[in-house]
Amino acid sequence: MTSLSVETLAADAVEPITSAGNAQLGIAVLAGIAVIVLLITKFKLHAFLALTIGSLALGVFAGAPLADTVKSFSTGLGNTVAGVGVLIALGAILGKLLADSGGADQIVDTILAKASRRSMPWAMVLIASVIGLPLFFEVGIVLLIPVVLMVAKRGNYSLMRIGIPALAGLSVMHGLIPPHPGPLVAIDAVGANLGVTLALGLVVAIPTVIIAGPVFSKYAARWVDVPPPEHMIPTRPSEDLEKRPGFGVTVATVMLPVVLMLVKALVDIVVDDPENSVQKVTDVIGSPLIALLAAVIVGMFTLGRAAGFTKERLSSTVDRSLAPIAGVLLIVGAGGGFKQTLIDIGVGQMILDFSRDWSIPALLLAWLIAVAIRLATGSATVATISAAGLVAPLAAGMSTGETALLVLAIGAGSLFFSHVNDAGFWLVKEYFGLNVGQTIKTWSVMETIISVVGLVFVLLLSLVL
Repeated sequence: MTSLSVETLAADAVEPITSAGNAQLGIAVLAGIAVIVLLITKFKLHAFLALTIGSLALGVFAGAPLADTVKSFSTGLGNTVAGVGVLIALGAILGKLLADSGGADQIVDTILAKASRRSMPWAMVLIASVIGLPLFFEVGIVLLIPVVLMVAKRGNYSLMRIGIPALAGLSVMHGLIPPHPGPLVAIDAVGANLGVTLALGLVVAIPTVIIAGPVFSKYAARWVDVPPPEHMIPTRPSEDLEKRPGFGVTVATVMLPVVLMLVKALVDIVVDDPENSVQKVTDVIGSPLIALLAAVIVGMFTLGRAAGFTKERLSSTVDRSLAPIAGVLLIVGAGGGFKQTLIDIGVGQMILDFSRDWSIPALLLAWLIAVAIRLATGSATVATISAAGLVAPLAAGMSTGETALLVLAIGAGSLFFSHVNDAGFWLVKEYFGLNVGQTIKTWSVMETIISVVGLVFVLLLSLVL
């Protein structure tokens, strides 16, 4: 299990950059979000600029020094680009290799041949859930996007009918199922049993992902009927290839980072010794950056060379893969900057202060606290960590099953209504070519459904445990 604890995180926390009271902070949050939404929807300003201005406005409304606000925004932007940005870039390269070599066509042809139109959303949610089990949400996104867009385009499917199930599969795994960092930290904080939490998490996750994925996608496709964005669809070069990689080797290349991260997660659970040489090796090769980098390097041979690419052609493919994601990187980074500004002005602590006096059942309390922090900070991980730290004392008298459900209630709450302060919101918006309103009606609603349905099944399980 992870050695990261809530106490350690609390000890590393820094003082807020403003001395504003909770009322002023609440007004500042609403005002900052309103500025972003108005600039994008009313004045048609680019999302990167809107997020930057909105972050500065947030600091001003909260009474924070401008220099500290700029530092918070810059830190958040830098950390997000350093973490997520590199993964997006590597994923884009792998996606371009898949497209140019014909590997993506091979996967899409096989999926279209094997799955009927009625079963396609179910196939996508299954694929996303399997891929998303050991992966960070952002890594899963960059691996799946080329396939999702090409299936929608080639099969003439509604983008939402195909994309929502894939997003739901990734999101449910991220919030409810260890070995994702959030659930692991919550398990550590409340003293839950990992195996029991994993088992009950799967019981909650399966019906939740069905409702939020294939079922909800029917309605999402009616509300938002958009074609796959042409500039994001991986396109093959105009000339025909004499050969293309086989289905098996293509899938193996895409699954390589999944396998490496899953091996790391299993070793961390079974060995649980940072000094163990095997764990040290898997910690390196199973890190998202190394795992994706390994897939890119392997893909140059299994995909590029298999299609007859020369060294010059491989270099050209890499070059052409990075240009389309420049705007995405900036927007996602700015979303991270806005989130960091929220955290640094003390919004998370404000929510915790309010919640200390709430007198309601433990599972519902845990969910509500996670929801409030998620809405305020935009971070599922921050919401999970903060909520777990607050409700940890309540787990003292609970059974093994009850503590596991407490972790799942926190995880479900951490996914509630992703909006403009969440980098994931902007990632989905840009990759799927949506505007802010369309993203809210699809992605944000889907996240809310996952959160609420997850809580309902947690409460139902609590009646029998």
